[in-house]
Amino acid sequence: MKHLSTKQVEKKMKSRLILNNILKTIFLLSTLFGLVVLAVLIIRVLTQGLSYINLDFLTGKLSTSPDRAGIMGAVLGTFWLMAVVVPVTMVLGVSTAIYNELYARKGRLQSVIQTNISNLAGVPSIVYGILGMTIFVRTLDFGNIVLAGGLTMSLLVLPIVIVSSQEAIRAVPNHLSEASFGMGATKWQTVKNIILPASLPGILTGTILALSRAIGETAPLVVLGIPALLLPFPGGIFDKFTVLPMQIYYWTLDSSLMEEYAYLASATIIVLLVLLFILNSTAIIIRNKFQQRY
Repeated sequence: MKHLSTKQVEKKMKSRLILNNILKTIFLLSTLFGLVVLAVLIIRVLTQGLSYINLDFLTGKLSTSPDRAGIMGAVLGTFWLMAVVVPVTMVLGVSTAIYNELYARKGRLQSVIQTNISNLAGVPSIVYGILGMTIFVRTLDFGNIVLAGGLTMSLLVLPIVIVSSQEAIRAVPNHLSEASFGMGATKWQTVKNIILPASLPGILTGTILALSRAIGETAPLVVLGIPALLLPFPGGIFDKFTVLPMQIYYWTLDSSLMEEYAYLASATIIVLLVLLFILNSTAIIIRNKFQQRY
């Protein structure tokens, strides 16, 4: 067996320490660059849009005049959209994860299904918009209503919910389910009373992250033809609607014609960020509560 001399060891250690310091510096600079860019964006949005946020802006209707434009219709449209996305993704996503992990036979078919679900999570969002337009808008003749938009967004985030729910179910210790079976519980009783409560924090985390993506997506709704015109407030899932990202998109385009639209877009971005912050904070609180229980 060949032994390294002390000089060779010291030489290798010095080169490794130098490489470690270089990589550490690169990673630090990369992190700082991302933080600086984020800070610049947030500062610019705040300086441009904060002065435009008032009660009339939050509760008013869309208008061709920037001085009288409001976003209440877009806010209500966003909430109605989530009213469709949340139950569809929760029911279908968690049910699919339970079946794949606990009931499906391990084999080639199950492997193919699992691979396709994982791959679907990386498909560009505009592809789901084309799929939603083909199925919900044209084939089922829903038109560009809340239900069509919600189902399209559900298709977009469903793979994310399925994958995160499967990971949460896999993380449940085996001895919990084995103890349940040892006490005479059926498989469904074990799933309902043991596995689901123990995996709920991970499922909620993945679901909330998926919903956050759905709230901020614009491309699928553009393909569906969701307007940003002077619409009445939506009152249900069968009404036409617009959402905050769509309003930001159209006001950004209109800013080339009138500068005030850029300020309205910045103010809408602030409102959207606040909604996302509230949503994610709620998810963290719920997750921590269930983690303490289980």
